[in-house]
Amino acid sequence: MNAEKRQKIFKRLQENNPYPSTELIYHSTFELLIAVILSAQATDKSVNKATKKLFPVANTPEKLLQLGEDNLKKYIKTIGLYNSKAKNIIQTCQDLITQHQSQVPNTRAALKKLPGVGQKTANVILNTAFGQNTIAVDTHIFRVANRTHIATGKDVIEVEKKLLRHVPTQYKQHAHHWLILHGRYICIARKPRCNACLISDLCEYKDKYLDNE
Repeated sequence: MNAEKRQKIFKRLQENNPYPSTELIYHSTFELLIAVILSAQATDKSVNKATKKLFPVANTPEKLLQLGEDNLKKYIKTIGLYNSKAKNIIQTCQDLITQHQSQVPNTRAALKKLPGVGQKTANVILNTAFGQNTIAVDTHIFRVANRTHIATGKDVIEVEKKLLRHVPTQYKQHAHHWLILHGRYICIARKPRCNACLISDLCEYKDKYLDNE
């Protein structure tokens, strides 16, 4: 895909949704961090359902640490991988208190040292909380980038690098959210909703579903 097409694609995405945001519900950078850790291999809806009950009880590193791993599990047991996530979250809270004055760090290196925080989670925090031009590649973005040919790659790291290289600078801040929402609601896995797609004419996917409703 050439630069002109990418420019047009992101211009349309911006015009359609000028200020996109995560669908995770949070009220602080710490709450966002916990929500993103919980969202790995889980839906935002399931995370929001759990954190709606958890955050009024414990929404700081100190309060979550005091809550403890076993009690935390009771709040997040409806979320996949809740045992390992509970363990990671409690250790992350400990590390934030002892190493970062209970504040979420704003560098990738520091974030990735926290238990349960990988490349994708770190990128989400850096982008959403700190306004950095990072692009977190999840399954939706990986699919959309490859299917449309905006940025093709064999793995998420390759796609991330190509997106950072090819997405026009003025669109990088919100590119992550535009692509994830597009993948979640329009360019879905099994049968993309090509007739409802505002970039269908620019997309280079060969097997468009143009007869779907």
